Amino acid sequence: MEDYLSQLNESQKLPTIHKNGPVMVIAGAGSGKTRVLTYRIAYLMEMGVDPFSILALTFTNKAAREMKSRISLIVGEEKSKNLWMGTFHSIFAKILRSEADLLGYSSNFTIYDTQDSERLIASIIKELKLDKDLYKYRNIRNRISSLKNNLVTVKTYLNNQELIQQDNESRRPLFGKVYQTYVNRCFKASAMDFDDLLLKTNELLNRYPEVLAKYQERFKYIHVDEYQDTNHSQYLIVKALADRYENLCVVGDDAQSIYGFRGANIENILNFQKDYLNSTVYRLEQNYRSTKNIVNAANSVINNNINKLDKNVWTENEVGNKINVNQSITDSEEGRFVASSIFENKNNLRLDNDSFAVLYRTNAQSRSIEDALRRKNIPYQIYGGLSFYQRKEIKDILAYLRIIINPNDEESFKRIINYPTRGIGQTTIDKLLIYSNKNNISFFNSLVLLENIDINNGTKTKLTNFLNLIKNFQILNVKLNALEIIDEVLKRTGIINLLKLDGSPEAISRIENIEALLNAVKDFIEGQEEVVGADGSLSEFLEDVALISELDKDKNETDKKVSLMTIHLAKGLEFSHVYIVGLEEDLFPSALSSTTRTDLEEERRLFYVALTRAKRQVTITYAKNRYRWGKLNDCEPSRFINEIHKDYIRFNYNSNQKTNLLKSTKAANKLRFKIPNKKTPLKALNKKNIISKKSIGNSHFEDLITGNFIIHNRFGKGEVIKIEGEGSDKKAEVKFDTSGIKKILLKFAKYDICD
Repeated sequence: MEDYLSQLNESQKLPTIHKNGPVMVIAGAGSGKTRVLTYRIAYLMEMGVDPFSILALTFTNKAAREMKSRISLIVGEEKSKNLWMGTFHSIFAKILRSEADLLGYSSNFTIYDTQDSERLIASIIKELKLDKDLYKYRNIRNRISSLKNNLVTVKTYLNNQELIQQDNESRRPLFGKVYQTYVNRCFKASAMDFDDLLLKTNELLNRYPEVLAKYQERFKYIHVDEYQDTNHSQYLIVKALADRYENLCVVGDDAQSIYGFRGANIENILNFQKDYLNSTVYRLEQNYRSTKNIVNAANSVINNNINKLDKNVWTENEVGNKINVNQSITDSEEGRFVASSIFENKNNLRLDNDSFAVLYRTNAQSRSIEDALRRKNIPYQIYGGLSFYQRKEIKDILAYLRIIINPNDEESFKRIINYPTRGIGQTTIDKLLIYSNKNNISFFNSLVLLENIDINNGTKTKLTNFLNLIKNFQILNVKLNALEIIDEVLKRTGIINLLKLDGSPEAISRIENIEALLNAVKDFIEGQEEVVGADGSLSEFLEDVALISELDKDKNETDKKVSLMTIHLAKGLEFSHVYIVGLEEDLFPSALSSTTRTDLEEERRLFYVALTRAKRQVTITYAKNRYRWGKLNDCEPSRFINEIHKDYIRFNYNSNQKTNLLKSTKAANKLRFKIPNKKTPLKALNKKNIISKKSIGNSHFEDLITGNFIIHNRFGKGEVIKIEGEGSDKKAEVKFDTSGIKKILLKFAKYDICD
């Protein structure tokens, strides 16, 4: 026993050996909370507590497996296997199977995953003949999930005029009918979805006191990991089960409560001492992960929140480097700065790619980072999502563009012929394919010959309208550049309006990605100015994208890679060097989250999580201008930059302007957030007194000679194989490793000369 307890510091040891009564462990970032929870359970078992009477609830199977594995090393596998340890859903499913008959289910009821639920809801929408654009099955499923997690049953919903009015205003007056039909069909099939596992457990414990008493007696010691992430339904179940003995230990960090959008309620951890008046609170405040500068910087930020639990996180680690803040002119330059910085740090510090992570607020921001990393031949992986050009909405639009250039592209035709929905079904598509194959003509030409195909007149009209749409795009493409033609495609197909009408978080994310595509096109067109003979046409852009897609395929999956992810996905992870990009008002904090104190404080906690992922170095970047829908807009640095105490932050400034910068920073430090719905501008940092890293180019083009190797901002590394012309007309023919041979105008080119 002494062996593992000796591995704990005094703050960790106290909650570990606290046996009885309610306990809350407030665990700062990197403070070893998992070790405390694990050793506490092992300690109870060593003290004679029956493992069958210990319940431990986690949010991931991975966390449960890791804890159980550690416990088995201490007490032995025979004892540890008797623990009730797992995710909320897995534990409650186990209870429900034992008591299923009370609720009218068989003990072998089916558990529907998200896809099962969505398929059932989609079939119900179809059966009820509802408009699929208004009743999107994913939106309906998310709405039902939210209601269930707040214990709103069908009966409760139908008696709540406010909820009904919300759906009427969303043009979904029959939502209640869909909800009721879905619940009835699940029950008929003896199936529960994930949310039912919580809802039905609450129902079971409330309706059957004898069942509640049974499990209260069984679970004499209850543990909850990441308590700040519990929702209302989970909170009520835990409270009910712990009500008899109150041997409840919750572990969490209010400063890392970032899942409000999923229903997590920070009040659960903030009010723990009110719920359990005789509770004991322990604080794990020593951070073992990060340097002093990172820990202190994170503290200075989170101290701006009002709704929080008191703690003072500290570390005995080295002081380390200050937080770097870099201003770029545009978001594309921001991507190039990040890639160059990673490249330099890798070489100078002899680090592997997996030492680096790039964190962003929205998935759409990955585009400029991905492009820049590719140019530097730095392998990366996207966590929790697809590479930018593999995302559905991007592939849909690219399919339209490919058809404009190549009307014989059958796969692209099949992808978009009924997107957005035009009432062209699979049967019609099959007939077109059969006709085109039989007559050895393209899919496009089969549309021209519709009179020869057995298709009803109504569908023929729809197909003709689609054909005319593509032909109009082809005519426009003769005189428009890539950005202009994509803009026309978006307008005339109605894709954006359709997503706006949807309004779901997924739809908003898709709109952001489409916006990022337009920004990529704008960036591409500007870059083509330095390529001899280039005109920024659609065909040139598609060629560039095709090359990017092929580079994705060539990556060795076993290589160590730079991690790219949203900050939400980074929670629980750690990296040596972390880049937090896009620190601008209305991006981070999000424009949707800066109008109330509650939402803004969650955004600030999200920034705190981002900072505390780093062990050695944090670099924050923001753009002075960011493309929105292909147009350059001014940006204001995020208020969160200003909230980092000046002692822990370093700006990339011009030494001649150091005095002005310090003065403006001191002035900005007085502009702390006071009113919930008022933005705090950091105008001092939006002036030209901070400079970002620039590549060699333009003024240095006279130095370039045949045989030089260069790193180009867009095309990556290449060898100069030919120089021609003089002065401002000087051109270089360069053989790039990944982009082929390009002839570039040196007065416009942005590159570094390298070894």
